[in-house]
Amino acid sequence: MKNIVIVNNTYDPWYNLSLEEYLLSMTPDGSVVLFLWQNANTVVIGKNQNPWRECRTELLESEDGKLARRSTGGGAVYHDLGNLNFSFILDREKQNFTEQAKVIVSALEEYGVKAYATGRNDIVTDEGKISGNAFTYRRTRALHHGTLLVDVDKEKLGKYLQVSKEKMMAKGIKSVQGRIRNLKEYNDSITVDDLKDKLIEKFIAQYGEADIYDVRKDKNCLDALLDKEEIDRIYKTYSSWEYRYGEAPAFDTEWVTRFPWGGIEIHLSSKNGIITKNAVFSDAMDECFISGLTNCFADVRFKKEDMVNALLKKYGDNYMACDIAAYISEKEI
Repeated sequence: MKNIVIVNNTYDPWYNLSLEEYLLSMTPDGSVVLFLWQNANTVVIGKNQNPWRECRTELLESEDGKLARRSTGGGAVYHDLGNLNFSFILDREKQNFTEQAKVIVSALEEYGVKAYATGRNDIVTDEGKISGNAFTYRRTRALHHGTLLVDVDKEKLGKYLQVSKEKMMAKGIKSVQGRIRNLKEYNDSITVDDLKDKLIEKFIAQYGEADIYDVRKDKNCLDALLDKEEIDRIYKTYSSWEYRYGEAPAFDTEWVTRFPWGGIEIHLSSKNGIITKNAVFSDAMDECFISGLTNCFADVRFKKEDMVNALLKKYGDNYMACDIAAYISEKEI
């Protein structure tokens, strides 16, 4: 199957995420998709995050910003038109962060920027982080998307995001602004539009020829490719208050801690010693694991040993489950 490049010029985060979801579900197996997009004045939180803890939501919306929730795990990020988002959609068996990152790194080399992939999800220079990445999987397909900080407004980023002291300590930084770098700091000639063209060039060099749908050059070029009714249906979810915010946490018990793999909040309500409701929020990259925790403690007695047994019965020796089990075992109930 032929590869596909899509360059969109819509700055609505709910539409862009809806289009990305559509592409993930509808692209034929064997094709590799590169989707380039931008959001205006937006905070995007991970699939399993608590919006009130991650973002100053009222301030954001009072200043014409939007809150969006993506399909992948990880932490909250700020997007404006000085940021370029990229999405790779490809066969699940071919998903490889290091390989996809080569497209980004080789494009940046054209500007004299020396960058490299590190850890599970970052692209950095020796001075700081220039790109955060996240992932999700369907039955046969995988999504890898990320940011490229070209000239992001760091003041607004620091104003809207609420990064916990525990996370900053774990990263060894004093502020979220202190960890990141704009590409403009390395080469003032870099523009978002030019970077898009460089990424397309490097994508084709790595993955082969592609059909290019560039809305900058033809505003109607996507009409024949997309099912607008299906995208509208997805959009209703991504733009809805229920999906973006959900139920405000109002539980009897709240446990908040941080592990090497990410922070976690466990909210519990119980009646007559039985857990009746629970919610779990996290910036962990493994969004499937965190999503599965939501029902893990349903109808379990509010006792440490019962909760630990329920957790380990479901997840066995999964290292994240073992960390949470050890944490619960040490709580006072």
